[in-house]
Amino acid sequence: MMNKRHFLQTLALAATLLGPAMTTAQAQEAWPTKPIRLVVPFPPGGGTDLVARALGQKLGERLKQPVVIDNRPGASTIIGTDAVAKAAPDGYTLLLSGSTSFTVNPALRAKLPYEPMRDLAPIAIVARTPLVLVVAQNAPWKTVDQLVAAAKAKPQGIRYATFGTGSGPHLAGELFALAAGIKLQDIPYKGSAQSTLAAISGEIDIDIDTVATVAPHIQAGKLRALGIVGASRSSLLPDVKTLAEQKLPDATFDAWYGFAAPAKTPAPVVERLARELTAVMADPALQAQLKAQGMEPAAIGAAAFRSQMESEIARYRALAHRAGIAME
Repeated sequence: MMNKRHFLQTLALAATLLGPAMTTAQAQEAWPTKPIRLVVPFPPGGGTDLVARALGQKLGERLKQPVVIDNRPGASTIIGTDAVAKAAPDGYTLLLSGSTSFTVNPALRAKLPYEPMRDLAPIAIVARTPLVLVVAQNAPWKTVDQLVAAAKAKPQGIRYATFGTGSGPHLAGELFALAAGIKLQDIPYKGSAQSTLAAISGEIDIDIDTVATVAPHIQAGKLRALGIVGASRSSLLPDVKTLAEQKLPDATFDAWYGFAAPAKTPAPVVERLARELTAVMADPALQAQLKAQGMEPAAIGAAAFRSQMESEIARYRALAHRAGIAME
């Protein structure tokens, strides 16, 4: 009787201890059972939003649950990114953002309400959006070498457009100047529409913007492309060499879009998301849709994503120190 009673007590205790774990495991296995919120820290209609809506629809079809886009713009993506970092780690709140959220902000800002390496679980990099260095069609420089020679002859006499301190074009211009051993003068504009017109008119000498933004003006003969700033050539401008191919590998500035979840999201959920995103990105129709928007599809997993975050944060911090870039 004592042995039987002891056995039953032990069994009851085991059930009590294992019950929550079994419930959690069952919940993870059943995930998802309700709509998923995909936070985009940009307004509707921009590049990140377009990627989110294209991938969200396909991902929802595979998961058999709606993926609802939640645009949370503001404070250079900090508002939306922080909302995800502080969300419940249950797989029902995800982030899709550009490299600004993951590497640029933590590298350039002394204080952030979140720490990406600690508070976010990288899932996958899904696309790259190459930048291109352009000049007016009637500019005297037809090659990067000619532009560099002119800048060396006239330090800070060559002006380039940015969207403000710490923006992608600002960092890309600083990396280009550092790699080429030149000094450029940055001129801030409110956005691509203004900076593109300024480049066409000759108000500035260099514009560094997304291929999607300036390709129509290149094809119309208003701008001349001197080099792709990203790691690889663009499918929209396949004949334009990268700056790395033109002996300036340190000028490479990679702009990309990544999926992440709150830290401590269960590993099975993150792994499922990674598998489904890989399958989604293999869809030829989706690839064609992204390429038509000037983006290059990618499928880079969590480990490589985290490694890229680490290396870019270190690189941009070093650049900010050398160039005196400081942001509140």
